[in-house]
Amino acid sequence: MSVRVRRVYEPPEPDDGVRVLVDRLWPRGVSKDAARVDEWPKGLTPSNELRKWYHASEGSYEEFSSRYEAELAAPEAAELLDHVRELVREGPVTLLTSAKDPERSHTSVLVRLLRD
Repeated sequence: MSVRVRRVYEPPEPDDGVRVLVDRLWPRGVSKDAARVDEWPKGLTPSNELRKWYHASEGSYEEFSSRYEAELAAPEAAELLDHVRELVREGPVTLLTSAKDPERSHTSVLVRLLRD
């Protein structure tokens, strides 16, 4: 089971496997050809409200993680998470994000849940 996180601005690598964009908005300055995104499950990303709340520095990363996990429990998001889990079982998956600090973003929550 292999899942990793890379910034979408980095060039694709042969061992990326399935490349899944996990941002709600398309990253600025990156063409769809250059990004080589295989899947873009927008319903798996944090809601606009949660994203804006976190980026406004209104709460801690721990609170953000807790709220995001609650969002992922909703039926549509849970179904998408199960789909990505299945992709991980089948081979390597690379989660793509434009976050400057992926370790303190929603991607680290996704990685933890995908590895559980």
